[in-house]
Amino acid sequence: MPDRETIRIATVADVHYAKTSQGMLQPLFAQINERADVLVIAGDLTDYGLADEARVLARDLTTSVTIPVVAVLGNHDFESGEQGEVRQILTDAGVHMLDGDSIEILGVGFAGVKGFAGGFGRGALGPWGEPVIKQFVQEALNEALKLESALARLKTRHRIAVLHYAPIRETVEGEPVDILPWLGSSRLEEPLTRFEVSAVVHGHAHKGAPEGKTSTGIPVFNVALQVLKASYPDRPPYRIIEVPAERAVVEEATRPHGRRASDREPPAARVADGADAAAGR
Repeated sequence: MPDRETIRIATVADVHYAKTSQGMLQPLFAQINERADVLVIAGDLTDYGLADEARVLARDLTTSVTIPVVAVLGNHDFESGEQGEVRQILTDAGVHMLDGDSIEILGVGFAGVKGFAGGFGRGALGPWGEPVIKQFVQEALNEALKLESALARLKTRHRIAVLHYAPIRETVEGEPVDILPWLGSSRLEEPLTRFEVSAVVHGHAHKGAPEGKTSTGIPVFNVALQVLKASYPDRPPYRIIEVPAERAVVEEATRPHGRRASDREPPAARVADGADAAAGR
């Protein structure tokens, strides 16, 4: 039973389970199960979007994890057209799959969508010209509307947004500049601000930056497994979001001991020392 005054949420993305991945992340999942109260997986659960791959991940999760699990699909999970079956397999394994949905766990609200591409700020693609361009932009708008609807249903003080695509440019920087517009959309940022989200997690950009902020100071974390391994090679590749009763404190399992990332608190969350998480406390 977790301490109800502090809820620890472990986050990771882009696990890319293949048919041959049985046991690949069981040690990590087991460690998370001991140190967190909730596990969030922010998309690209499978490598080619195959039902057989989802079954392998489901077996590892059910073997190693007893805490609640929340997840969204990523672009890889759509590759083979089996996304419905992938979602159902994981749902049957007890995973709370979100797609424009929300759920409250231990007093914390989670809202999730896959998100979509289209670029950021002044460089965002506009709905002008050929119908296919308008359809592309509409997909990003649809995902933003789904996120807004999911957040609106939450009545909790603290809300965690779970995406696969990035809502800001800062956390995808490090990837080749030419592909940045395909890694997220700033259209996803507006609902985050409107509903005063405590923190945002996403994946997708394997070579992106581990953290950034929205224009209003909401912390955004790229929790792709590949990013966390590269950025913090001496720590377990997951990030902890810790939500006390009075405020949301975001800490990482990967920050070196004794060094605080920032002393300035954004509206609902701050980056704090992750040594306790790495030590299992």
